[in-house]
Amino acid sequence: MTKVRIEVGNAGYLRAASCFIRMEVFVRERALAMTDEFDQNDTPDTVYSVLFAGDLPVATARFLLDEEGTARIGRVATQKDYRGKQLGRQAVTVLEIFAKEKQTKQVLIHAELTAAAFYEQLGYVRMGERYEEDGVPCITLVKKL
Repeated sequence: MTKVRIEVGNAGYLRAASCFIRMEVFVRERALAMTDEFDQNDTPDTVYSVLFAGDLPVATARFLLDEEGTARIGRVATQKDYRGKQLGRQAVTVLEIFAKEKQTKQVLIHAELTAAAFYEQLGYVRMGERYEEDGVPCITLVKKL
């Protein structure tokens, strides 16, 4: 496998790279509506982690910070050919480090129910009842930093 590098920030090319991955994974593979996947939180100020194999964006996650200082990590996605290589874990972990640098006390993740075990392996704990988001069964998970 090509050496993978991670970048975090709100540069336009990182937003574009993240959107490219999400378009492939969520819109094309999973058939989610583009209007659901790309929402009001994809702004020029939004921070993304993007993992690149050479120049190819292969994994991503999005970071949001609310007024109370709680971070929300979401839109975690890995290109099909790069799954099973811990890249999603790296995309989340680097944003947890970013959250700590911002003095954030906890991170919330609104996860698809099928992905909850992945986040639990990263130390997240289920919080509340399951619900539907964009027609997909979900659960909120939290991790204290």
